[in-house]
Amino acid sequence: MKTIIFDMYGVIIKEAKGNFIPYVYERLPDTDKPQLKQWFTQAGSGLLTSNEFLTLLGFDDPEYHMKNYIVNYLTMDGGFYTFADEFCGKYDFALLSNDVSAWSEYTCEHYGLNKYLSHKIVSADVGLRKPDPAIYTLALERISADPADCVFVDNKAENVRVAEHLGIKGVIFGNEESDSNLLRARDFAELAELMK
Repeated sequence: MKTIIFDMYGVIIKEAKGNFIPYVYERLPDTDKPQLKQWFTQAGSGLLTSNEFLTLLGFDDPEYHMKNYIVNYLTMDGGFYTFADEFCGKYDFALLSNDVSAWSEYTCEHYGLNKYLSHKIVSADVGLRKPDPAIYTLALERISADPADCVFVDNKAENVRVAEHLGIKGVIFGNEESDSNLLRARDFAELAELMK
């Protein structure tokens, strides 16, 4: 193995789905939920910028709310740093995440992830989203790696199955129960054992 490809939410960031919808409803309780989800998907697909998305929702200061959400409503999994310090020299680290461009950029900067990640493939930057196989293929091209040389770590079985179908070794991360027969690591300590 040469490269470990990480999902962001539910892996590096503890919140599997983030806390953005509760964040919105605390501040804008009359927000239409289907519309919120539609715009959120569009922002994560690169069709809306972060500022456009947050302004559509009704936030007066979109930059402030992006940063406030990332800093105060997301939780970095501290086990990632221990894992990264041990394995980053042995493997290339890449990010493959469904996310809004500016959010991913700020999250990586705020939590000090850029020093570990040699490649970042973010849905909004490339106009593709997991579990579309095309985003995995694009990631392999960007990383310049053969599928058999990569491990993909994600908290969603569906995303891991697509990676495995393409020849990438998949690991489901976290404690969510799954009927899957896929390899599992409940935390970064278990992932470290798998990578030794």
